[in-house]
Amino acid sequence: MAQAHSPDANIYFVPHQSKWPFVGSIAMFVTMVGVASWLNDASWGKWTFFAGVLMLCATLFMWFGDVIRESLAGNYNRQVDVSFRMGMVWFIFSEVMFFAAFFGALFYARNLALPWLGGEGDGVMTNSVLWEGFSAAWPSNGPGQIGGHFQTIPAWGLPLINTLILLTSGVTITLAHHALKAAHRTQLLVWLGATVLLGCVFLYFQAEEYIHAYKELNLTLGSGIYGSTFFMLTGFHGAHVTLGTIMLAIIWLRCAKGHFSKDDHFGFEAVAWYWHFVDVVWLGLFLFVYVI
Repeated sequence: MAQAHSPDANIYFVPHQSKWPFVGSIAMFVTMVGVASWLNDASWGKWTFFAGVLMLCATLFMWFGDVIRESLAGNYNRQVDVSFRMGMVWFIFSEVMFFAAFFGALFYARNLALPWLGGEGDGVMTNSVLWEGFSAAWPSNGPGQIGGHFQTIPAWGLPLINTLILLTSGVTITLAHHALKAAHRTQLLVWLGATVLLGCVFLYFQAEEYIHAYKELNLTLGSGIYGSTFFMLTGFHGAHVTLGTIMLAIIWLRCAKGHFSKDDHFGFEAVAWYWHFVDVVWLGLFLFVYVI
């Protein structure tokens, strides 16, 4: 059954007496208490953290189920649709700023902090007194060779393969969108399923890359400033790909159930926007982390 807009454009649907914001707040509180206790070596912290995560996942599952049912019931009119689009735009903007902070950290460490520690400008005294003989070459494991020597991952191996995978997934999600707008359900499911598969393959190769980095290259989170920025950027991106793949899989199930029509399918569009954002971020990562 395809979603339908409310015939009354003057009524803005507001759900009443929803318990999920309250339950979600409790779940996040339990999660944060658990992780803080776990980091402080409390014996019960680890299990409290996982209990909070389980509560949060269950809350989101049931909350989103309510939203889907409200949509299929025709409670959302054009005004609500515009609100959803604005909300998604601001969410993606917040994600842009999130990654901008990490790219900024990479730029600062490489172009400002490293030359200063190497003795350029006012850093000459710092270098001679604290880190005599420090080499300001990138990639750096920091003053005092923090974490020992390591090797970097060549850009033209798995990173290039993963780049091609994500670029291909951007094409398949676009083809799926065109199939949805043309009401070609079989093509929609094929192309959307291919996108989900490509996301899974990307994550598999990234896991292989991390195993190779830790076991054979001695490239870890403890490998100085390069190791920390490398794993922060690629790790957070991998988390976003994981989330995006899960969302795409859910949208595939909704498409199979006929939840969307060629005119009303913002749920699909929102996930497609997010996936294209993930693609663009990876291109920046590939260039600034692996190539340059």
